[in-house]
Amino acid sequence: MGRGKIAIERIDNTTNRQVTFSKRRGGLMKKARELAILCDADLALIVFSSTGRLYDFASSSGMEAILERYQEAKEEHCGVLNPTSEAKLWQREVTTLRQQVQNLQHNNRQLLGEELSGTTVRDLQFLVNQVEMSLHSVRKRKEQVMAAEIHELNQKGFLIQKENIELGKKLSIAHEHNIELQKKVRNATS
Repeated sequence: MGRGKIAIERIDNTTNRQVTFSKRRGGLMKKARELAILCDADLALIVFSSTGRLYDFASSSGMEAILERYQEAKEEHCGVLNPTSEAKLWQREVTTLRQQVQNLQHNNRQLLGEELSGTTVRDLQFLVNQVEMSLHSVRKRKEQVMAAEIHELNQKGFLIQKENIELGKKLSIAHEHNIELQKKVRNATS
C-alpha cells in the first residue's frame, strides 16, 4: 500500500518542518549527485534553510566555475551585454590573464633556480626534466647553427681557393707577357 499524497503547502509545526526539510534536502542532494555522475552534467545546487543555513553541492568542476558559466550563459541568452556585465566580463578576462602571467613568471623564476623553497621532490624532478629538455633543444639548435656556419665558411673557402687559382693563372700569363715584352725591347735595342 502506497503513501497518501500530501498537500504541498507550508508545514506549520516547526519541528515537522525541520525534519521534512532535512529529509527532502538529503534526497535532493542525492538526486543531484546521481544526475552529475550518471549524465556527466555540470551541476550546482544551493539551498538555504529557513534558519539561513547554507547547504550546497557542486559537481567536479566546482561551484565557482559553474556559477561563472551560468552567468555567462545568462548574459549570452539576453543577447546584448549591458555595460556593467561587459565590464565584468573584461575584468574576469584581465584577472585570468594576470594569473596566467604570474604563473609563467613563477615558472620562469623556478627554471632559473629561484623561488624553490617549499618545492616538493617531485616538482624539483619535473623542473630538472624541463631544464634538461631545454638544454637539449639549445644544444641541438647550436649544432645546427654551427653546421650551417661551417658549410658557409667551406663554400667561401672554396670560392677563395678558386679565385686564387684564377689569379695565379692571370699572374702567370702577365709574367709570360712581361718576359716577351722584355725580349722584344732587347731585340729592338740590339
